[in-house]
Amino acid sequence: MDALSKLPEAMDELLDGFMSHAIVGDTTVGFTQYLFWMCVAIALLLVVMFIFKKKQAESLVPKGLFVNGVEYVVEFARDDMCKSILGDTWKKHFPFITTLFFFILFNNIVGIIPGCHPGTGTIGVTAALALCSFVYFIVLGCKRMGVIGYLKSLAPSGLALPMRVMVWIIELFSTFLRLITLAVRLFCNMFAGHVVMGTFAILATLFFEPLLQGFSVAALGSAGASVFWVLILIVIYLVEILVAVIQAYVFTLLSAVYIQLVEQGE
Repeated sequence: MDALSKLPEAMDELLDGFMSHAIVGDTTVGFTQYLFWMCVAIALLLVVMFIFKKKQAESLVPKGLFVNGVEYVVEFARDDMCKSILGDTWKKHFPFITTLFFFILFNNIVGIIPGCHPGTGTIGVTAALALCSFVYFIVLGCKRMGVIGYLKSLAPSGLALPMRVMVWIIELFSTFLRLITLAVRLFCNMFAGHVVMGTFAILATLFFEPLLQGFSVAALGSAGASVFWVLILIVIYLVEILVAVIQAYVFTLLSAVYIQLVEQGE
């Protein structure tokens, strides 16, 4: 119970640690810890891709776990998020879709490393990613149908004018809602997952502290409870790895679907 009494204070420190703190400048115009780890993720992604291309060029047939593993992920993005959704137009969208997937994936994975923060753990980054996706399919629609044509395509033809106006307004609102849902879904999943992991890590630490202060039966029992929290933390950690991959997949998949709707729109 003494350990639990310290939990609120520890949780305040944990949540404060997940807030954006400026390394350079301020949180309005500056360089935060989230941007730092985002840069780390980008650097890691570039290193992985550079090594992959170098090793891939050494042989016509892919060799080694690393080359085959990266090729599998690239082919997964190509087949599951491009070909299966975009059909014949997949080639021109493949660079954007794959870049989006790898960027989010590497940011999510880096954020799982203890002591790191995912770039996708702040709404600013996820909003920027959502804006990129939003602008991409809006510009695509305007190029394909013209600005007026794209706006008219939001409501199906053949409806009575009052009904068509109402449907157009709903579709316009739904289009802008995509921007919000893409940003919020990714941010909330990554932020919440790390808070949960941090909470169980704090519980494990608080219950183990009495044993460090002095040996007693009560302290030994508290340390036993700490083992329980650690086991739960390990399970959650494994789940978070899965969530990191799934969230990158979901964000990219939805972006591909929005592109497909524009490609097939009339």
